Amino acid sequence: MADSATPLPDPNDPHALLRLGNQLCFPLYAASRMLTKAYQPLLQELGLTYPQYLVLLLLWEHQELTVKELGEHLLLDSGTLTPLLKRMEQRQWLSRRRDARDERSVIIGLQPAGEALRGPACRIPEQLLSRLGMPEADFLALRSQLNQLLTRLQ
Repeated sequence: MADSATPLPDPNDPHALLRLGNQLCFPLYAASRMLTKAYQPLLQELGLTYPQYLVLLLLWEHQELTVKELGEHLLLDSGTLTPLLKRMEQRQWLSRRRDARDERSVIIGLQPAGEALRGPACRIPEQLLSRLGMPEADFLALRSQLNQLLTRLQ
């Protein structure tokens, strides 16, 4: 894989752009998979999957959100979210109810069992940063760049 010092592909080589090492998508894809994998043992201690953790992060922040709002934040459609939310409801981490003002809208609320996971989950970001061995300034810069990229892609 190319490193940050690798120059741009040779413009005279028509196939250079098709080399894996010249792609932006591959290091992002691989890093995402590896980062999710790094979260697994930390989340396993709480009985959470990575997608469940993301939903709880939003509910800890907002207490209640509609399925649509969750989907907008997580960049997921309701068809992907609904089975996940049903499983979380079975674990009594959240509740689902129809919005009285709009029957089509489902409101997701945090339940006490979901709130109880917040304390133990507070250690996860620090543990992950430690595991990455990345200085905080580098972490903040990378997060900022990735957020800018997401904004451009939306």
